[in-house]
Amino acid sequence: MRHLTFLPIVLMIIAGPGIAQEGSVNNCAECHSLMGAPYDSLVQAQQSDVHARSDITCTDCHGGDPTVMDMEAAKGPETGFLGKPEPGEIPGLCGECHADPTYMRQYDPGLSTDQLTQYWTSTHGILLKEGDSKVAQCASCHGAHGVESVKLPGSRVYPLNVPKTCNECHGDQEYMASYEIPTDQYQEYSRSVHGKALLQESDTGAPACNDCHGNHGAQPPGLESISQVCGTCHVNNQNLFEESLHQPIFDQMGIPECEVCHGNHEVKAPTDEMIGTGTESVCLQCHVEGDAGYRMAAKMSASIDSIKTVHDSAQVMIQEAARKSMETSDLRYELRNVRQRLIRTRTMIHSFDLTRIEDVEQEGLSTGREIIQEAKALISEYYYRRRGLGIFTLIITGLAIVLYLKIRQIERNQPDDDKNNSK
Repeated sequence: MRHLTFLPIVLMIIAGPGIAQEGSVNNCAECHSLMGAPYDSLVQAQQSDVHARSDITCTDCHGGDPTVMDMEAAKGPETGFLGKPEPGEIPGLCGECHADPTYMRQYDPGLSTDQLTQYWTSTHGILLKEGDSKVAQCASCHGAHGVESVKLPGSRVYPLNVPKTCNECHGDQEYMASYEIPTDQYQEYSRSVHGKALLQESDTGAPACNDCHGNHGAQPPGLESISQVCGTCHVNNQNLFEESLHQPIFDQMGIPECEVCHGNHEVKAPTDEMIGTGTESVCLQCHVEGDAGYRMAAKMSASIDSIKTVHDSAQVMIQEAARKSMETSDLRYELRNVRQRLIRTRTMIHSFDLTRIEDVEQEGLSTGREIIQEAKALISEYYYRRRGLGIFTLIITGLAIVLYLKIRQIERNQPDDDKNNSK
C-alpha cells in the first residue's frame, strides 16, 4: 500500500494547479474527487449535505489530517484516522455529536439528543449489539454522504420517503430471509387508507412506518400496545373501546384490539358495511347468527342506516327548496349537525353500547326531521306565493282588459261628440 503515498502527488500533476496544496483545508476531498466512482460521487454528495452546510468535513467523521499531502501521514495513528466505519461503530460515531446536548445546541437548541439511547432499545440496536451487522443503523436510514435534514423533501427520512426507505430492507425477501418476517408490508401499506393519503395525496400528516413503530427506538408494537399506537391519532375511538365490554374479552383471549377489525399495514378506509350482518361485516368474524353479538351488530347497523336516510332525505328537500329560489342557508347549516351526529354514531360503535349509540342517533333523527319539515314549509310557501302571483296576475290582466275596453268605447263615442259640436 506504500505506493499510494504518491497518489496525491500524481493527481496534483494531472490536475494541475487546481488541486489543493499542502496546508489547504481539505485534501481528502480534493484527492477522492479525482479517483473516479464511487469516490467522486461520495465527495460531491457530502459537499452539499446538511453537515457540509455546518462546516463539518470528512475528517470530523473519518478522522485523519486533511492538511497533509502524504497519504500515509494523513492517515497516521496520531490523526485518529478511522476510515470506513463498520456497521457496529456507526451509532457511536454519530452519537459523538448527536448525543451531545452542548455540541448540538449550537445548531438547533430544540433538537433531540437522545437518539442514540433510543436506538439501543430498538430491535435494530439490540441485534446490532449481538453482532448482527445486517440490521439498520444511522447510515442505513439517513444515508452516509448526502445526508439531508428530515424537514427537506430530499431527505431519505422525509415523511413521504420513509416507507420506501424502510422497504429497502424490509421488502427484500433474500435479505430478510433469516428474520422470518413478512416482506410485503410496503405493498400492503400502499393499498391502505394511510398509504394512499401519504404516497398518493402527499399528505404528510398521514402515518408512515415510524409513526407506529417508532423512529430511533423502532419496535414492532406488542399485543397490548397496538391500541395505544392507534390511539395517538384516534383518541375517541380508543377511549370508547377501553370502556366497552369487548376490551376485557379481547385481553382474556389474547388478541389485539384495533387490528382485529381494521388490520395493521393494510388498513382499509372504514365503511358502514363493516358493521352489521352483511357479507362485508367484520362482526361476523366472531359472531354467528342468533347470538347476542349478531343481534347487536344488526341494531348498530340499523342505527347508522336510519340517520343516513334522514340526512339524505333532508338534503334532497333542501336542494328542492333551493331550486325554487328559497333561502336555505340556515337549513344547510343545521344539516351539518345531522352529519356530525352521523359521524358520532359511527364513532360510538366502538363503545358497543346500544343505549349510547341510539341516544346519538335520536339527536340526529330529531334534527333531520325538523329540517325536512322546514324545507317542506319553504316549498309550500313557494307554491303559495306562486298561486298568489297567479291570482294577482289574473286580476291585473282583467283590469287591463276592462280598461282597454273602456278606452275603446270612449274612442268610438268621440266622433258623435265632434259632430254635435260642429253643428
